[in-house]
Amino acid sequence: MNWYSEILRPALFRLDAELAHEFAIHGLELSGRIPAALRAAFGQTPVCPTSAFGIHFPNPVGLAAGMDKNAVALPAWEALGFGFVEVGTITAKAQPGNPKPRLFRYPEIGALVNRFGFNNDGADVVARRLSALKDSGRWPRIPVGVNIGKSKVTALEDAAADYLHSYRSLHAFADYFVVNVSSPNTPGLRELQDRGALAKIIDTLRSHDSAKPLFVKIAPDLNPDQIDDILDLTNQADLTGLVVTNTTLDHSALPPDRDEAGGLSGAPLREKSAAILSFIRERSSRALIASGGICDGKDGADRIAQGATLVQIYTGFVYHGPPLIRDICSALSSKSN
Repeated sequence: MNWYSEILRPALFRLDAELAHEFAIHGLELSGRIPAALRAAFGQTPVCPTSAFGIHFPNPVGLAAGMDKNAVALPAWEALGFGFVEVGTITAKAQPGNPKPRLFRYPEIGALVNRFGFNNDGADVVARRLSALKDSGRWPRIPVGVNIGKSKVTALEDAAADYLHSYRSLHAFADYFVVNVSSPNTPGLRELQDRGALAKIIDTLRSHDSAKPLFVKIAPDLNPDQIDDILDLTNQADLTGLVVTNTTLDHSALPPDRDEAGGLSGAPLREKSAAILSFIRERSSRALIASGGICDGKDGADRIAQGATLVQIYTGFVYHGPPLIRDICSALSSKSN
């Protein structure tokens, strides 16, 4: 029996989208205390090992940022079979995010729209939570990435210091960091993708630690010149690589009478995100984490074939659950044989 598609998803999809999200995260927080139960329900972690930027991954399929914003369910993600997890987005200051409703499902096209606005507990609170998890002896054996963003109340000109606060607070818990300058739901944030503003942020973080793997997450709505600017900066600042991509503001796939403001994710993003990945891989040898529109095993294997180092899932996970992790690993194994 596919517990997710036959039981869990139908039950969760009867709830409001954000309520279902909160219910699922709370359930995983609790069930993560007995990981054997999750493994019994969904199977053992797929073995498809890879190593990248000095880190070993049991498999190349990770949880994208946005699902576990406050890092409350780390043991559960390992038990479900993920090869790594990226928590956040976390900001220096705690913030409630945008008014509800702010998460919308489009099952007929396998999509979501969100306008959460970086709702999270703040870097210092999350750091204390992660410290307690380490002290408990339940820290996961999979790599943990930390995605950081700008606090909404912080002016754009002060963004570097804001990112640095989160970086310092969470530094001891991150196997790698991702600088999120591409969410469409914080006013002005995407302006930080401009070369000068982004360079200041990266230089500030690198001055604190030049060795920790560091990525920048980019939007799928950039034009080729903007991407080339970021690639130049990637080399200049010795970034580890890029996360390709965040959600899109292109809502042409949505029914006009049900369109909602926010970032679109899921199947409609598949071709755009894949095209940007190919464009970047032709121009850069840096590590690339593919995210956006990965909804079945073929999608994941195709991104690796296009040159992605790792892949991440979020909306695909919402619709297909833990079996998607295994489908991607199986597709990768089939391609390698």
